[in-house]
Amino acid sequence: MLTAEHVHVERDGAVGVLTLDRRERFNSLDVATARDLRRAGLALARDEEVRVVLLRGADGVFCSGADLKYVHTGGAPEDLGYLAPAARDAPGGYAEALKEIVEYLHSTISEIRRAPKPFVAAVDGIAAAGGFGLAMACDLVLASERATFEWAYPRTGLTGAESATFFLPRLIGLRRAMELVLLSPRLDAAAALRMGLITAVHPTARLDAEARDLAARLAAGPAGAHGIAKALLNAAAGGDRLDAHLDRELDCLARVAGGRDFAEGLAAFLAKRPPRFDGG
Repeated sequence: MLTAEHVHVERDGAVGVLTLDRRERFNSLDVATARDLRRAGLALARDEEVRVVLLRGADGVFCSGADLKYVHTGGAPEDLGYLAPAARDAPGGYAEALKEIVEYLHSTISEIRRAPKPFVAAVDGIAAAGGFGLAMACDLVLASERATFEWAYPRTGLTGAESATFFLPRLIGLRRAMELVLLSPRLDAAAALRMGLITAVHPTARLDAEARDLAARLAAGPAGAHGIAKALLNAAAGGDRLDAHLDRELDCLARVAGGRDFAEGLAAFLAKRPPRFDGG
């Protein structure tokens, strides 16, 4: 199975287990990690011997979204080479590094939704920003008692992406979605369950075993029927519009990331101080 420095893949019978393992950066994603996640997700989604995929994070963290320290540096030149054909210079700045991370995440989410098999998220610890969106894109979401869920984008003056603006109104309704987006509360697992964001909560020490047991039970079921039922539910929820919505999310995110508010939000985040936004 595919494996990389911060993305590990294993097979447990017909269950594919994909683990994010960048704990020193709270399982945040730089371009290389986002790219490896996309490669692993695509491989598992299209492997006919894998009937269920379990997505998890290592060492008590699910995913905290894009690596903002990496974004603040402007990204690694080798990562941004796609922006710089030999005949012209790369644009540079914060937006380009963030945009490429999110492009890979969006491609991963698109594969998750199109895959004719269930994707199960096992969330232990924080799922914030892009990590929150990644969890919401999965078909079932299990959480540990210490898991937390947070929209988080207002902290840095961003608009949100990674499919969350698509799925939140469908999962919990428009009014609750507005509450999460505008106020960005940090929800504990019990609150997320009451709101309808997740499927179940388990004791922290039991989460991995419970998630693997559920994945094995799904893998032993009628794979063809599961795949068709998932496609029908996606169609009923307007899933045929997801890719167009992901494109719009990315365009809006990149535009806002080039403005003053994101620059201030990023500086405030790294300095661990409140941001002072001016609407620019």
